[in-house]
Amino acid sequence: MSRADLDKKPYDVAGMFDSVAGRYDLINDLASMGQTRMWRRKMVEALELETGDAVLDLAAGTGTSSTAIAEAGARVVAADFSLGMMSEGRRRGAPVPFVGADAQHLPFADDSFDAAVISFGLRNVQDPRAGLAEMVRVVRPGGRVVVCEFSTPSSRTFRTVYERYLLRALPAVASRAGSASEAYDYLAESILDWPDQEALRGWFLEAGLERTQYRNLTGGIVALHRGYVPQGAGVPAVTG
Repeated sequence: MSRADLDKKPYDVAGMFDSVAGRYDLINDLASMGQTRMWRRKMVEALELETGDAVLDLAAGTGTSSTAIAEAGARVVAADFSLGMMSEGRRRGAPVPFVGADAQHLPFADDSFDAAVISFGLRNVQDPRAGLAEMVRVVRPGGRVVVCEFSTPSSRTFRTVYERYLLRALPAVASRAGSASEAYDYLAESILDWPDQEALRGWFLEAGLERTQYRNLTGGIVALHRGYVPQGAGVPAVTG
């Protein structure tokens, strides 16, 4: 299944993640050389959690990020549109409730959460700006929206090496680990097609978020973006 075949159609993307659910976290750890643990820890820090905060973890997959957030003292809802990923998370005993959800049409009321986060999933949403707007909608005024996503390395030399790694080594690692290399062809290309740090910050501003900022991790391979929902009237809707 190629990137062109998927075209980010929700059911096709969900099916792709269903197909790799059993080994998805293992391959992430192998491909990142263990960096996923550090990225997850920094993501939890960016949420600025207080005990008992209600947090939406969108595109939660098997619940690895949700578990880390729950361990920090928050009440977490893990939402995803891949039944296979959520089933794998339940099988492993993730200590959070899983809810099937389309990021572009979240099944939650306005102002339901103190914070919302999506880790390595926004680029898989058919209309990512609509997904970001939905996250803003369900977070209370003053709450936080965090996106942890692959991004653009700050060094041009490093960027060239990284792009070669994504296109060649990532699918190879997946294949050796017994997973569908075609899915990782798509994932690699989706990373390369993703906007850079400043462009994503612009999307945060368009969605009405305030005090927007980002932090590069691992030389910009990953960027953590954070913004705050305004305390005043409603934020503007974002359309495709």
